[in-house]
Amino acid sequence: MTTKSATKTKPSAATAEGKEFIISRVIDAPLERVWKAWTDAKQLKNWWGPKGFEIVSTKVNLRPGGIFHYHLRSADGQDMWGKFTYHEIVPQKRLVFVVSFSDEAGGVTRHPLHEKWPLTILSSVTFAQANGRTTVTVRWIPVDATKVERETFEDGRESMKAGWTGTFDRLDDYLAKA
Repeated sequence: MTTKSATKTKPSAATAEGKEFIISRVIDAPLERVWKAWTDAKQLKNWWGPKGFEIVSTKVNLRPGGIFHYHLRSADGQDMWGKFTYHEIVPQKRLVFVVSFSDEAGGVTRHPLHEKWPLTILSSVTFAQANGRTTVTVRWIPVDATKVERETFEDGRESMKAGWTGTFDRLDDYLAKA
C-alpha cells in the first residue's frame, strides 16, 4: 500500500534549498521492527530524540497531513516540543515529512536555543533491508529558509550529526531490548 499526500501540501524542490544533510545507520533488526519503531507512538516514546532527553509524550497520526507531535525534557528540566507533518508514507520504504520545533498545541515555533535555525526542514527517511538488518537513511534540507537560516543549517552539520548519532544509538538500544 502506498499513501501519498496531495501535491499542494508537499513542499516542492523549489522551496527546499541548499545542500542536504544526510546520515545513515545500519540497524541490527529486521525492517518490520524498525518501521514500527518509527511509526508507532508507544515505540517512539521509548527511543525518539537525542541522548540526555526524556520523552515525556508522543502522539502520532500516521497519514498524509497527519502529525507526530512530541514533548522532550532535558536533564536540566528544559521542555522542548517538536512535530513532523507527514507528506508521504510508503510503508516499510519511506517517510517524507516537514520537521519543526513547536509549542504544546502543535504550532510551529523557533528552535528554543537557536533563533536563526530554519523554521522548517524537509525530511526524507528511507528504509532498506538486507540480511536481516535495516539501513535507515535520513535526509534533511531547509524549506523556505532565509539566507541566514541556510547558513545556520550549514554551520550546524556537526551538531546534527551528533544529535542523529545519539538518536540512532537510542533506537539501537531500544530494539536490542524489545
